[in-house]
Amino acid sequence: MSAGSPPLQVAVMGAGAVGCYYGAVLAGAGHAVTLVGRPALVAAVAERGLILETAGARGTVPLRAVADPSGVAGADLVLVCVKSGDTEAAGRGMIPHLAPEAVVLSLQNGVDNGERLAAMIGRPVVPVAVYVATEMAGPGHVRHHGRGDLILGAGEASERIARVLSSSGIPATVSDQVRAALWAKLTINCAWNALSALGGKPYGRLYAAEGVGEVLADVTAECLAVARASGVSLPEDMLAQVEAIARTMTGQRSSTAQDLARGRRTEIDHLNGYVIRQGARLGIPTPANRVLHTLVKLVEPDAR
Repeated sequence: MSAGSPPLQVAVMGAGAVGCYYGAVLAGAGHAVTLVGRPALVAAVAERGLILETAGARGTVPLRAVADPSGVAGADLVLVCVKSGDTEAAGRGMIPHLAPEAVVLSLQNGVDNGERLAAMIGRPVVPVAVYVATEMAGPGHVRHHGRGDLILGAGEASERIARVLSSSGIPATVSDQVRAALWAKLTINCAWNALSALGGKPYGRLYAAEGVGEVLADVTAECLAVARASGVSLPEDMLAQVEAIARTMTGQRSSTAQDLARGRRTEIDHLNGYVIRQGARLGIPTPANRVLHTLVKLVEPDAR
């Protein structure tokens, strides 16, 4: 924290890999953090704290963890990190407990979670583009592989919160173009997530496989067309950014691959599925996205 800044009460709604990482960093900076997560996480944190593993370092961070949405009660700052399919349920659970002045941030994949969450809780939500590589190595054990910077959408409290995050060790900026940033990240996720999950290989080895480069180009082109028709301008080098993942995250696998490996439902309906739905609405064909979406749905655990 910067000098003179009082510690915040922070709640993390949906303490998976992303939520645990940011919760651990904020707790390490002196903020009072409560994680809202699965019972296994709660038990592990109660027993020995949250394990944070980074490059060359491993430590235990003491913080609070609960399994009920009431854990957001009294929080000055709420980081919503649930899977996209759980957005409305998480919002519904938080409603009775949110403090009147709480600032709510959506740190989620996809493009429309902030809007959906705001509609559910009836108050502003700051959309955030998240750039971090993390995974859960076990209950209450988060492993950080790289980055951690955030882009916050412009809003009444955004500049203040960005300063708090940055002074706590989380690089954060504010942009009135956050929707474009979310679309750019969506495009990267649409290109890589399903391929990583279905191919069973990390990004570097996956990119070297026959035909993968062409599939990445097809998916990216469809995302660019749908984004453009939606009024969003993406960078001209979007395909180069997609391909760069094979070099910058060579040994990593996607969150979709991690979900399938754990027998959990994925966010594919809010990644490639979102592009398909928007493309259909705008009259833009999205066959490459449709194939990837369909294949993941075939191996995804039954919704029930």
